[in-house]
Amino acid sequence: MKAKSKPARKGILGGGSWIVDQVKLVDTFPQRESLANISSQYQGTGGAPFNVLLDLAKMGVKFPLAGAGLIGKDALGQYILDECRQNKIDTKFLKATKAPTSYTDVMTEEKDGRRTFFHMRGANAEWKGEGLDFKKTRAKIFHLGYLLLLDSLDAKDAKYGTRGARLLANAQAAGLKTSVDVVSEDSDRFAAIVGPALKHADYCILNEIEAGKTAGFKIRQPDGSLDTVSLRHAAGALLQQGVSELV
Repeated sequence: MKAKSKPARKGILGGGSWIVDQVKLVDTFPQRESLANISSQYQGTGGAPFNVLLDLAKMGVKFPLAGAGLIGKDALGQYILDECRQNKIDTKFLKATKAPTSYTDVMTEEKDGRRTFFHMRGANAEWKGEGLDFKKTRAKIFHLGYLLLLDSLDAKDAKYGTRGARLLANAQAAGLKTSVDVVSEDSDRFAAIVGPALKHADYCILNEIEAGKTAGFKIRQPDGSLDTVSLRHAAGALLQQGVSELV
């Protein structure tokens, strides 16, 4: 008898930063110890897996969508679960913990739309990928983000460099393609945290600032212009660091 072949993989499993954005429209961004007036506010999705999966669901894609990570046992965590269930996003790998659900207060200035962010890492900081068994998913792609904003996954790993890199390696070993996304921050942590993950990434999604900091190139010039030569060199360097298919 012929052995039964496994069904083809399809769909996306998104893991990492589950965030609720609390967006507040303000008349001005105040100096310290001063006051600003909030004219309106609304709540929305934030974080790599939440945004990607919900956007794809709203677009009406026909392939399966699933999420993985940690949320709190609170109103914001319930909001995330409700949004996922209403949009047919599988939440079996999205677990609840005692830490609060991660959120960001987004202060948006009415005059020019400039935004200032106050972020609570909350439950996201505790997620190590534990309990995420890639053999129990038929997803084709594992999308992980945001590196640099997932404290436990960004921590060092003796074999792979970081726990995030280990998680990506496990996904590839199970037959999934891997995709990574990064948060923009003004630091020198990119090489140490993003670098190890690139060795186990099929697809790497970065803006020009993140690409430059990871690869060691200055892509934005002081006047704001884009150095396209440095941009191409940075993309090539990222491929040389291990990304197998697409930067």
